[in-house]
Amino acid sequence: VAYWDTRKGCQPVETTAIEHSHRDPVYKVIWQQSKTGTEFFSCSTDGQHVLWWDVRRMTEPMERLALDPAKKGDLDNAMGATCLEFEPTMPTKFMVGTEQGMVVSCNRKAKTPAEKIVGTYSGHHGPVYALQRHPFFPKNFLTIGDWTARIWSEEIRDSSIMWTKYHMSYLTDGCWSPVRPAVFFTTKMDGSLDVWDLLFKQNNATLTLQVSDEPLHSLRIQDNGRFLACGSQNGTATLLELSSGLSSLQRNEKALITAMFERETKREKILEARHREMRLKERGRSEQGRDDEGRESQAEESRHDLVARAERDFYQAIEEERSRHAAKESRRHGDDEQEKGALEEEEHHE
Repeated sequence: VAYWDTRKGCQPVETTAIEHSHRDPVYKVIWQQSKTGTEFFSCSTDGQHVLWWDVRRMTEPMERLALDPAKKGDLDNAMGATCLEFEPTMPTKFMVGTEQGMVVSCNRKAKTPAEKIVGTYSGHHGPVYALQRHPFFPKNFLTIGDWTARIWSEEIRDSSIMWTKYHMSYLTDGCWSPVRPAVFFTTKMDGSLDVWDLLFKQNNATLTLQVSDEPLHSLRIQDNGRFLACGSQNGTATLLELSSGLSSLQRNEKALITAMFERETKREKILEARHREMRLKERGRSEQGRDDEGRESQAEESRHDLVARAERDFYQAIEEERSRHAAKESRRHGDDEQEKGALEEEEHHE
């Protein structure tokens, strides 16, 4: 990572040491709110860490955080980072978009690596290329990845509250309008720019403009929302001027978009609760099925025990009967012998 001071010419003032830097391209660098104003953090797809730096000492990072969703700080399971989001009004919180399509919410001031990873949001089928909190509603944020743009609420992690339809071309970047709460912009691989006005329609873009024949990869908007710049794959930057309808706050717009976000958040919460209930019922049915199988197995074992006991009793009764019969035969044979002896003795006396 290098940084420049425009007052000192076109060469970088300082560069991080290679042995302590990222191993893959650095995709995002953000200045961090600090007392000195010299701290920033960076991310890369190397799967190692999010790194914190101080421009006064760039020989090694101040701090590291491995993006391990298992919260064990294991580099083998760490995800590669493709974008960062930091809101100055939330100085301890930041968010990271990953190659795996997940957004990781983090808290830098937590004590342990496990506590620093607050939670994850999963919804994209590919890398998250853009991530930005809403400038008016920081609890909501926009993500760009695969063929969709998605709007999220921090309160719901299982699903986004709103999303665009799947486009034919890959989406590459996106951002909110800084002046109109209902408007955001997206760029695509086919070189087009989409303008979305959620108060006008949600299923399709309000305006699609073919900016370039080359894929568009970057998008930035001026703070007053009047000018928009797009960067293409061949290195061309295109500056666009937006109409007053897209760069001026509309009547009741903030209240209307607030109601829309709250409605969609409530709807997703209800759906999430239903899905959780269905999962619990399914788990209960599976456990009951296992219990029934266990009872059937026990009943089967009981039947086998009863049959075995009956067989033992049967053979024991037969054996006892044979013993009694043998004893009876033996006694009868003894009586016959005694009677025969008496007769012989009587004949002898005669």
